[in-house]
Amino acid sequence: MWSYEKRLEFPVNIKQPNAKLAQVIISQYGGPDGEMGASMRYLSQRYSMPYREVAGVLTDIGVSAAKLRIKAVLSCIV
Repeated sequence: MWSYEKRLEFPVNIKQPNAKLAQVIISQYGGPDGEMGASMRYLSQRYSMPYREVAGVLTDIGVSAAKLRIKAVLSCIV
């Protein structure tokens, strides 16, 4: 069996919440024109590529874009 503990890897101490900044970050990250959408488009387009090399490049771009954006959002929050 396994147990799930909901806790953060690093402690977060928000001194002054800023709703406007949070809205901008979320829209850039997950909105229709955000980075996560672009990453998903790269990853979905790899299936229609006739050449495996091109599909590999699209996979690399999509995965690295997703990782970088997740790190950027988390660093802005902390």
